[in-house]
Amino acid sequence: MRLIPINSLQPGMKLGKKIYNEDGIVLLSENAELTDVIIRRLRSHGLNFVYVADPLTEDVVPLDMIEEDTRRRALKEIRANFRKMTEPTVKGLVYPYLGKMFSGLIEDIMDDLSAREDAMIMMMNIHSMDHYLYRHSLNVCIYTILLGQIHGYSKSDLTLLGLGAMLHDIGKTKLPIELLTKAGKLTDEEYEQVKQHAEIGFKMLKNEPGIPLVSAHCAYQHHERLNGSGYPRGIKGEEISEFARWIAITDSYDAMTTHRVYRSAMLPHQALEVLYTGCGNLYEKSKLELFRDRVAIYPLGMTVRLSTGETGVVAKIHGIFPQRPVVRILTDSEGIDLKAPYDLDLSKQLSIVITEVDGMI
Repeated sequence: MRLIPINSLQPGMKLGKKIYNEDGIVLLSENAELTDVIIRRLRSHGLNFVYVADPLTEDVVPLDMIEEDTRRRALKEIRANFRKMTEPTVKGLVYPYLGKMFSGLIEDIMDDLSAREDAMIMMMNIHSMDHYLYRHSLNVCIYTILLGQIHGYSKSDLTLLGLGAMLHDIGKTKLPIELLTKAGKLTDEEYEQVKQHAEIGFKMLKNEPGIPLVSAHCAYQHHERLNGSGYPRGIKGEEISEFARWIAITDSYDAMTTHRVYRSAMLPHQALEVLYTGCGNLYEKSKLELFRDRVAIYPLGMTVRLSTGETGVVAKIHGIFPQRPVVRILTDSEGIDLKAPYDLDLSKQLSIVITEVDGMI
């Protein structure tokens, strides 16, 4: 199948992967035929890319980072519990079930990731029309746990890290929804109000039964930066929790690669370039390097143009060299369709590079 920008969809194309609505219900199934009405609806919900069926790439089948059922259950639980948090706070009210419930989800996520050989950080915002905060919380949790597994944390530490990642933005449930969904640029006063979510989240979690303090500090510190330029306290370097330094990277990456009401999503390679401008200054170099080596910056099924002038579709990603995928060449340098498409392994053709990707070509 092929990954196609929304603006390139045509009536008559057939969907390659399911699309869910915000309640986790399948909105469109595989092989559903796209119409003008459906395409407009997908666009209105902020989806930038969708997978479509294609006979030339029918063997290109991208796997999700976690099982479909795990993702659906996780979003359902995040949605239900975060919505409870938006209700007016009653003095002394606690949520003693949070730690137990989310720990169970995190264990399922760990199991799913462990079962994926050479698991890569893939685009996670293609198939769901869910609320940004819910998807973002799950995505950051998945990305961070994967990095923690590769780093070699114990299962108990991964649970603490996963809890911190899942709940890092919990403070936003106490902010006005109109502030979080504002289409235009925030005023200085509004931005200062949004920044309060880090401290609000920490205060919500620090005395919560079942939420360890190290996980609560992830909510407090995920916007802190190595050089002290972050917030809310402007702490530096190792003053920042090690777990929060991981989440600083995954939180920023997912935010950049997600469509928002005020800007379009970046593609993975663009977001990685932005992260690297802060390498050693905003983000820890060793953690960023591990992240880089696990990001599928050219997602499976995406159309790319090579330095030879040929175009093709990313057909396979190398776990140890993700920046040099296998590309199925579909057109020659003149843009003429090949009668016999073939696979070109860029890890073995080092003089050939990807120069453009679909959506930017």
